[in-house]
Amino acid sequence: MLPPATAFLPEITFQTSRASGPGGQNVNKVESRVELRFPLRESQVLTEEQKTLILEKLGNQLTAEGLLLIAVQDDRSQLRNKEIALARFHALLLKSLRRPKPRKATKPSKAAVRKRLDSKKIQGEKKASRRKLE
Repeated sequence: MLPPATAFLPEITFQTSRASGPGGQNVNKVESRVELRFPLRESQVLTEEQKTLILEKLGNQLTAEGLLLIAVQDDRSQLRNKEIALARFHALLLKSLRRPKPRKATKPSKAAVRKRLDSKKIQGEKKASRRKLE
């Protein structure tokens, strides 16, 4: 089971920068964009099994140094962007740790097979009746 998002706070670093896009003078003055950086391989909160599962699922989203980056510039407030980044981070970890249900192979029922064969026979008779008689 994954611990709450606040358990990861000692290992997470936040970096702020100026956000792009519309916003007038506020964009030019305030560093509201937040980038969450999490060193996955060095994490003390996650078990080794959890780390390998996350690495399998999120391997292509990690940097060369093994950092998981999440950048957020949705809101004008830096604090709100930090909260959003932390929520996205936790949701991403939860999603990557979820194991898919194994698919069980099934056979079509006898009624379904019969119905399919009957419709094929009707279609074949319909096409045969269109042929020229010799």
